[in-house]
Amino acid sequence: MQPTTRFKPKGIIPAVITPLNGDGKFNELAFRKLLNYLIDNGVHGLFVVGTTGEFYGLTPEEKREIYTVAVEETGGRVPVYAGTNGITTRETVLLTQIAEECRADAVSVLTPMFLSPNQNELTDHYTTVAKNTSLPVILYNNPPKTGVSLSPATVAKLAEINNIAGIKDSSGDMTVGAEFIRLTRHLDDFSVLMGRDTLIYGGLCYGAAGSIAACANVAPGLCADIYEKFIAGDLKGSLEDQFRLAPLRLAFTLGTFPAVIKESLTLLGIDAGPCMPPAGPMTIDERSRLRKVLTEMGLID
Repeated sequence: MQPTTRFKPKGIIPAVITPLNGDGKFNELAFRKLLNYLIDNGVHGLFVVGTTGEFYGLTPEEKREIYTVAVEETGGRVPVYAGTNGITTRETVLLTQIAEECRADAVSVLTPMFLSPNQNELTDHYTTVAKNTSLPVILYNNPPKTGVSLSPATVAKLAEINNIAGIKDSSGDMTVGAEFIRLTRHLDDFSVLMGRDTLIYGGLCYGAAGSIAACANVAPGLCADIYEKFIAGDLKGSLEDQFRLAPLRLAFTLGTFPAVIKESLTLLGIDAGPCMPPAGPMTIDERSRLRKVLTEMGLID
């Protein structure tokens, strides 16, 4: 299958949380409100059912529901990127086809986890996924979480496939990210997106097209400003906004991911609900330290 139009991932794309009710079920009303909050604050896309969205705890039926709600509520205002992560190629293809049925604009595909595929197997995996969808495919490199790395050479090879449109790099290694950019910079239709929120500005300087950012749930306007100011040529302002954002990303260690993001949204008055067990709530001391970070950032009084 081939995409009907060229798709260019760019800008600030929040890795959206999945709000849950007290019983652990998807909170559709809170999700719809969150999507509008993010769009109203200037983000350039929405990435749902990713790592931050706790994809690992959702059934295929729940993922279908979230894809559908995201596309419906967004109404074409910004692109919707659907996470279609699976351990096996078969599962990944299935989820990707569900996302296509739900009219997502693109899919993001994390490397398989638990298994330890080599680079040839990863190439075959992504090639098969791309061949079985007309949607643009965003590769997703997150070795700290999966223990699996996409090499720059593998990414350069996959970038030649017509509907593989980019990569989200959450390695946190700027050398790796820079190599992704260097080896694909001749391709007009391939984007490198930073997945480590402390490296948005650095990535843009190297030639990245933007960022899929977990912090953009909490500070969407600030994240969007890093990108918008950079594009406008205000490099000093962009860097200052990156420095303002850094303490929030560094505070992620205060709780079990993605607790800090959900707790931050709660402190902002946005209904996020709990994380999926075994990720538990933050302690009173951890919440106090997080509140201090948000206060110093000017996000809460």
